[in-house]
Amino acid sequence: MKRITLAAVAAALALAAGPAMAAEEGQQASGHGVEIAAQDWSWDGIFGGFDQQQLQRGYYVYEQVCASCHSLELVAFRNLHDLGFNDEQVQAIASNWTVPDLDQETGQAITRPALPADRFPSPFPNPIAARFANNGALPPDLSVIAKARADGADYLYALLTGYVDAPQGVDVPVGKYYNAAFPGHIISMPPPLSDGRVEYIDGTPATVDQLARDVSAFLMWAAEPALVERKELGVKVILFLIVLAGITYAVKRKVWSDVEH
Repeated sequence: MKRITLAAVAAALALAAGPAMAAEEGQQASGHGVEIAAQDWSWDGIFGGFDQQQLQRGYYVYEQVCASCHSLELVAFRNLHDLGFNDEQVQAIASNWTVPDLDQETGQAITRPALPADRFPSPFPNPIAARFANNGALPPDLSVIAKARADGADYLYALLTGYVDAPQGVDVPVGKYYNAAFPGHIISMPPPLSDGRVEYIDGTPATVDQLARDVSAFLMWAAEPALVERKELGVKVILFLIVLAGITYAVKRKVWSDVEH
């Protein structure tokens, strides 16, 4: 029975250490020779969760900056309820976007204001148009970008704040930019953020650092919206196993108390 108790405790310790170990392994697996600094995020740790105010600010950064080139095709407008937006706000946000559709009478292709049930549309009709508008580079969809990159939100933040002058002797081609966090350091995307680029409704100073943190948090939510629920379930399971181990040990002691060993 001691083994059962120890196993439950070990599982709890593994759950607590999991995020730190995953971050370390992610940095080792990144493979591009760039050290990505770990940032403090509200969802870190087994009891961490998303900051709704930060997620709302991050959405506005995506809407006003990122959406001109990057799609978010796995996220529906109604999912914005998770960020604390009410029904009226979600409806208003959706109506500001247009989505492709078909005329129900003629069958002709049309566009219409989006509904909460619609997913965020791509800013380009097809990949060819996207490459043509971006000097041959294809902007990736951002739906799961925070999970697709080894260092997750840390990498996104480092990338968005990593635009610096190229070191002496490094030749940056025309139409390209130097980024300290990008693999190979030469990137096609121009610096997307600047101080005051977005005006926050809550009055938060819109510095490059703040914009990068907020949109990185938003993209982390987009990639794993059930993160908080998963953590809560994990804690409940661990507590259940610990209680079960204690009960099992107590029953064993009771059943075998009269047996000589």
